[in-house]
Amino acid sequence: MHIKGVEIKLIQADITTLKVDAIVNAANNKLAMGGGVAGSIKRKGGQVIEDEAMKLGPIEIGSSVATTAGNLDAKYIIHASTMGMDFKTDEIKIREATASALELADQLKINSIVFPALGCGTGGFFYLAAAKIMSQELLKYLRESKTSLKEVIFCLNDAQALAAFEQGVIKYLEHVVDKLQKGPFTTVDAIIELDSGIVIIERKNPPFGWALPGGFVDYGESLETAVKREAQEETGLILSEVKQFHTYSDPGRDERFHTISTVFIAKAKGKPQAGDDAGNLQVVKPEDFKKINFAFDHQRILADYLEYKAGRPPF
Repeated sequence: MHIKGVEIKLIQADITTLKVDAIVNAANNKLAMGGGVAGSIKRKGGQVIEDEAMKLGPIEIGSSVATTAGNLDAKYIIHASTMGMDFKTDEIKIREATASALELADQLKINSIVFPALGCGTGGFFYLAAAKIMSQELLKYLRESKTSLKEVIFCLNDAQALAAFEQGVIKYLEHVVDKLQKGPFTTVDAIIELDSGIVIIERKNPPFGWALPGGFVDYGESLETAVKREAQEETGLILSEVKQFHTYSDPGRDERFHTISTVFIAKAKGKPQAGDDAGNLQVVKPEDFKKINFAFDHQRILADYLEYKAGRPPF
């Protein structure tokens, strides 16, 4: 597929055999090249790559530096740090490493770059989640930057990884570009009031964390229809007494894209149960809101809601 003139493609291959301007190495912050992709690059490209890299380290986790590519058929190795020496990674580290590698590619004024599945080797991160994080950062970068890149390749070493990246990169980006349009993207969220508290769900997809039930508004759908659909899909509940609370539109409220969310307050019928898009579900009392790691700006939304319920309009 193409986005803003940049071709995005997937291949199953040995990343060290590719003829590209830059190969991205999933690095640790000290830039020591041991196992996984880094070890393969060092074995085939030569010790000179690690020697150059080590002179540049240590670097901040999430940042990137470039070295020559030794014996490989590439101009540069971009060492994108996805972990420290504890060899643990997470969504934020992968997100920042992807973004910094793309920024560095443009500083180098290159045309082609190949990424492995960042964080999925030594870091043990899930392929599909990594694919969505990396594609989110790629889309954001291509939308917001004037880039020298003409080709971005995701190189996977087996069929399972390739299938996950087909779903998490190509199909995901096609859905965002073709169906969700150019944005800002319209979303809805629901504050569902039960006698025992407020319903929240644990997100299966990045950004991870707990959140109010909600999601994107489909083409041809009203906000009210969308919030009822999303709530039922994620919690099994049928909403009633639905009323608009407030619209949140800060461009930085969502790490993925610029989203504008209209929040609704509602009652519900049924027994809350986590749906396909939710990893977990719980009903929490207002006094416990501050103890929870919420995604997006949902901590602020619930703080505004408590002000509203106390008779102190927050807006």
